Amino acid sequence: MSAPAAPQPAMDPVAVMRSRPYIAALLLAAALGVPVSILAYGFLALVAAVQRFVFAGLPEQVFGGPAPAWWPVPWLVLCGLLTALTIRYLPGTGGHSPAFGFAAGGGPPRGRELPGIVLAALATLSLGAVLGPEGPLIAIGGGLGALAVHLVKKDAPPMALTVMASAGSFAAISTLLGSPVLGAFLIMEAAGIAGRTMSLVALPGLLASGVGALVFVGLDSWTGLGSFSLALPVVPPAEPPTVASLGWAVVMGAVGALLGWVIRRAALSLRPVVHLNRLLVTSALGLLIGLTAMAYQLITGHSFTQVLFSGQDALPELVEHAAGYPLAVLVVLIFCKTVVYSLSLSAFRGGPVFPSMFIGAALGIAASGLPGMDLAAGIGMGMGAMCAAMLRLPLTSTLLATLLLGVDGVAVTPQVVVAVAVAFVITNALPVPGPGAAVASDDAGTVQHQPPRRAT
Repeated sequence: MSAPAAPQPAMDPVAVMRSRPYIAALLLAAALGVPVSILAYGFLALVAAVQRFVFAGLPEQVFGGPAPAWWPVPWLVLCGLLTALTIRYLPGTGGHSPAFGFAAGGGPPRGRELPGIVLAALATLSLGAVLGPEGPLIAIGGGLGALAVHLVKKDAPPMALTVMASAGSFAAISTLLGSPVLGAFLIMEAAGIAGRTMSLVALPGLLASGVGALVFVGLDSWTGLGSFSLALPVVPPAEPPTVASLGWAVVMGAVGALLGWVIRRAALSLRPVVHLNRLLVTSALGLLIGLTAMAYQLITGHSFTQVLFSGQDALPELVEHAAGYPLAVLVVLIFCKTVVYSLSLSAFRGGPVFPSMFIGAALGIAASGLPGMDLAAGIGMGMGAMCAAMLRLPLTSTLLATLLLGVDGVAVTPQVVVAVAVAFVITNALPVPGPGAAVASDDAGTVQHQPPRRAT
């Protein structure tokens, strides 16, 4: 997964924004937002439909009731096999590996690489691997934006390609994180876009994102398939920050940083093993993910679906029924979700945002019983700390945690800021996890926040 690279304009950005080509780019960005958002909506709807059929509809037909605990095991093996075949044999290696978080500087994928990215993400997300859709959607939107520029003008300058690729990415995730603005922050912070340059990229991107958000709302109303937007319908009431809660924010930030480091180290350490035999090892990793989900259901009595998938759909239910989860169940859930998240990062294709938010929320719920800690603050601090550790994007991590909690997010902002800051500092102070492996022919990508080297 690669966010659009920051452009290097050769002229004054203000002069660029006043030029006719830039005005034309704005119009093209608005037009581009319509087809890109329709395709993104269709992709998310297809993923959700396959998930419901495989893990709910089909067991109901076969067993006349809920799926047995072993049900995810064969599907996760198939998930690994299909993902590996796509990465190995189709152009583009299914996109960049999510083990490195959001990688900036790679540029948008080429048109011939888009089918492989779509199929790898579809297999990963539909059949139970623990990754989110944001990474593939950013890549798909960026690739379509760049492709549109090539179709209009084959000799378009790099600036035009960057601006339109960014606009396509903005439109693709316009409502996925609950707000077009939040998606814009994610892309711009990941790409390192700042200063006046940010205005050049942000304006067409926000325009495309706004059009995309309208398209998502319209398609939801027309089809009834859903909005596919992260939201918490029920949010626990927040309490004013106290000295005790700010102290716990420091602890939560440290725990999130250490847990994130462990997850990334395990994922990166497995990658050289994956390259020995991608088909066999990825299928074996799928088997381990399925067995872990099965074990969770047998141990706790809760559905294996809480362990599988990105966590986007399971997060609202987890928060709504937080009071009904015993501490022991939460510990098992955090452990199992952490294991399958790390395994998924090592070999599958998707985004790292939603699983980290789910694990962070579970951590916050588990810690909410501590003296001086309330539930809303714990959830916000946990999500912020885990996102900061896994994404290494402090501004986006803070916004994700606070905006998701709605009005109560304002009250817990001080604790979230402290947790994110502590997690970010510790994450960058820790040694770079995992061995440095050479580039494999079926898996290449750039590494963000690491020494300048090629990585697989």
